[in-house]
Amino acid sequence: MGSASSPQTAMDTEQDYGEDPLAVRETDHYVEEYIEGFVDKWDALIDWDSRADGEGQFFVDLLRGRGKHTVLDVATGTGFHSCRLMEEGFDVTSVDGSAEMLAKAFDNAQKRGQILKTCQADWRWLNKDIKGKFDAIICLGNSFTHIHDEMDRRKALAEFYAALKHDGILILDQRNYDLLLGEDNTTKPKHKYYYCGKDIVAEPEYIDEGLARFRYSFPDGSEYHLNMFPLRMRYVQKLLKEAGFEKIHTYGDFQSEFDENEPDFFIHVAEKRDES
Repeated sequence: MGSASSPQTAMDTEQDYGEDPLAVRETDHYVEEYIEGFVDKWDALIDWDSRADGEGQFFVDLLRGRGKHTVLDVATGTGFHSCRLMEEGFDVTSVDGSAEMLAKAFDNAQKRGQILKTCQADWRWLNKDIKGKFDAIICLGNSFTHIHDEMDRRKALAEFYAALKHDGILILDQRNYDLLLGEDNTTKPKHKYYYCGKDIVAEPEYIDEGLARFRYSFPDGSEYHLNMFPLRMRYVQKLLKEAGFEKIHTYGDFQSEFDENEPDFFIHVAEKRDES
């Protein structure tokens, strides 16, 4: 995602949510959330080695098993999945709305002997900036929850659909907000797979049907926040179907069969054409 907002500079050291942080529920605000200081700590928050161990070959096997080769990573972040898939021989194009994230991803890839093909783009107008069709699109890391407006979600999914080949697939994940929105609203995520950094606390600070505000606390005493929309699992499945995807299969923490109250994350695999 991207926006008309000015890119962050090295002088931006604090996030700005104004006088009422719980009132900040705009899609474009994420650009201001991923300031340089937060981006610099992102790889400590989501440890690459621990994440690789947790995910295993799930995404590689899923893509390879369906004969996919060209992959559009629309939520590149600091580059974990782009680099991982490139190492496995996939042809990856890396997109993010945050210039800070893309710069970090490019640097991370260079340290691994890779050169990312990057593009800063807004999902809502993705095909204006991205040319060609892809075998697969991945939208991972709970990134789709940065969209606060339903029409923006529908526009983004329509753009994803249009960027796929006729038999393409979209892999989109989300946090299990159904669990967080439970009766007591106090259930804390296990972070078994995604938030693996040591001595770092990532937890929901506030949640209602329209906002999930997370706090990220680091060993040096610094704190950052993200305001996201709490997507319910069946709502996302409905949006995917209404976007035109013929078949959707949902995994819970990489398992095909699961109790909906258990997973930290849901992973939706949406097929543009039902191959079954």
